[in-house]
Amino acid sequence: MRILVLSDIHANLEALDACLASAPSFDSVVNLGDIVGYGASPNEVTERSRQLGKIFVRGNHDKAATGVMELDDFNPMAAAAALWTRKELTDENLEWLRELPHGPISLPDFPQVQLVHGSPNDEDEYVVSLGDALAPLIALNVPLTFFGHTHLQGGFFANGAAADGFRPEYRTVGQPESVALQLKSSTRYLINPGSVGQPRDGDWRAAYALFDTHAQIVHFHRAPYNLKSAQDRIFAAKLPPRLATRLAAGR
Repeated sequence: MRILVLSDIHANLEALDACLASAPSFDSVVNLGDIVGYGASPNEVTERSRQLGKIFVRGNHDKAATGVMELDDFNPMAAAAALWTRKELTDENLEWLRELPHGPISLPDFPQVQLVHGSPNDEDEYVVSLGDALAPLIALNVPLTFFGHTHLQGGFFANGAAADGFRPEYRTVGQPESVALQLKSSTRYLINPGSVGQPRDGDWRAAYALFDTHAQIVHFHRAPYNLKSAQDRIFAAKLPPRLATRLAAGR
């Protein structure tokens, strides 16, 4: 089975469309949360996500935009976007987002895989460095965990006494591109597909992953998208302008 892994779309419809257009054939879709927040297409992205698949975990922006969590830990831009999103969402989409499940959840038919938003230990925890990853890696009772939240494509692994992090290395900055990671036996992985709608690794292209369960390969992908259209939507919505301008830098 080939599973499309999406995370952190953040209401960026143009980026989501580009991922779907560039993705190789797939059998199912999983979504690691933060469907909304920051971007200006919350209803369109929520509806498209609902059509694509049935396997989701909630993100912190999904919780914030639906009133499940307070905005105390959000910076002013993120809080403004969450409040705007809450007003824009239809009642149906608001309720659907509010009911998204708390991770981790198991991947149906593949008990060796689990899905989380932040960390297996805490759905709102950021796993950015190897130091952050060590405790979850040690505690993992499944070999493969897909996580999001950091907007950094790549991940971490542990095998016996060794542990390290990795990032896919691309050769271009403006074309569709992919990098393959062959999973090894007796190794535990934390893998982030990257952010569809708000990359923060210096590459503006939308990020996602494809997991081949038979070959045990994770394909990391980057897809260029209509950046100006996504930015124009943010400007037109009168959201903080920085939410639009930072898209071009992938930060």
